Order: sequence, then structure tokens, then C-alpha cells
Amino acid sequence: MTETAPRIPPPARPPEQEPLPSSVKAREPGPLRQAVAQRIRTLQDDYQRDSSQAVQALALLRRGIGRQATETPELWGLVGMEQFYAAQPENHRPYEAEILRAERAAHVAVTLWALHQQSNRSKRMHVADGASLGTAVRRLMSGTDSDEPIRKRLLRAGTATSFDVLGQRLRELVVLLRTAEIPLDYGLLAEQLDRWQKPGGPSLVRQAWGRSFHAYRPPADPGRRQDDAPELPESDALANQTKDQT
Repeated sequence: MTETAPRIPPPARPPEQEPLPSSVKAREPGPLRQAVAQRIRTLQDDYQRDSSQAVQALALLRRGIGRQATETPELWGLVGMEQFYAAQPENHRPYEAEILRAERAAHVAVTLWALHQQSNRSKRMHVADGASLGTAVRRLMSGTDSDEPIRKRLLRAGTATSFDVLGQRLRELVVLLRTAEIPLDYGLLAEQLDRWQKPGGPSLVRQAWGRSFHAYRPPADPGRRQDDAPELPESDALANQTKDQT
């Protein structure tokens, strides 16, 4: 009896590619980031046109710096909370803790922008390009010994022990950014300030600022190679270097 050759199974089809998990996908701007960006964009456009209403609004916002969001009813309608509610997903009603975090984050972000934009009609100090605080601070630095105090200010902000202290240290950085006319994405800042208030949030925000600080590369300069930039510590060391400065 003739033996039958064993049947060779067809080659296995490659498995279909599974969708990337949500943690890998690019994050869509959340309601707070959208709201703050929209509110500032409107004010910024009007301010650059020298609208008297916008000039008055920025003056009010600057007076709110360092104060609690709940203590500034004169700022109702100016920091973007209406837009925050409008940007919520359908059938989602924010819970109380979420609203409180958003109010505090929006208040700090929009009042700091008003300080940043002060007296500048020619340039926009809010740009919705994803420029994180670390990127903006790195742009301040010139590659000289004078950079160290600037870097330490970022470290101090990253290691703030309370939300109020964080707001104060961000104000110090914004004054420097205003002088140098370096813009910031305030929608992103508001989102990060919201995250800072959640459990484990300070370390995540600190990590994001450190990564953007180290990832920044200045525009190519024919007279200097990019690898001539001074070495900086790893971003994970952001907190460890200045524990004694908080």
C-alpha cells in the first residue's frame, strides 16, 4: 500500500495589525485645553486690534494673578469656563472635583497669559502649537553661564509643593518669557495644570516639562554645530537636583 505524503498546511496568514492602544495614540486636546485656547485666541485677536474692551479685560485678568479663582467674580466670563462646558462630550456632565480643577487651571493659565501679552500688540504670546513650558524656557537660554539661573527657575517650578506655589513660580518664568517675547501654548499649560492637581500629577507634569526642555533643538546655525550645545542632566533628575530649593 502506497503511503500518502503528509499534507502540508498552508502558510499561516500574518495576524492583522491591532489598533494602537490609546496611550500610544496622539492625545486629542481635551475640553479644557480647547476652551482656554479659544478664550485666549479671541482676547488676543481683539487686543492686537487695540480693542478697548480687550485692553480692559487683560487689565482685569492681570489683577487676578496670585488670587484664588473663587475670589475673583470680576473674571467670570474671561477665563474660558463657558467654553469648557460647551466642549464637553455629549451626555457628559463634569463632576464637582473636575470642575474645581478646571477652574483653578484655567484661572492660572489665562491670567498668566494676560501678563505675558501685556503691552505687546505685534506678537502673539499664546500659540497653539504644543510648545510646552520646557521648550519655551530652553529657548530663553543662550548657552552661557547666565543660563543656570533660568534653568533653576524651571527646576523650582517643577518641584513646587503646592498649586499656589506653582502659580507663583510660573509667574517668575512668564516675566522672563515676556521680556524675550517667547510664546507659550497656554491651552497646553492649562491642561498640564489640571493634570498637576490629580494624584501622581506633579511628577507627570514635571516629566513632561523636563522632556520638552531636553528635546528642544535651536534652529540650525551655520557657525555652530548643534552637538556643541552644553550637556544637561537627564530629565528624570529634574526633581532630585533641587529638593533643597523648594
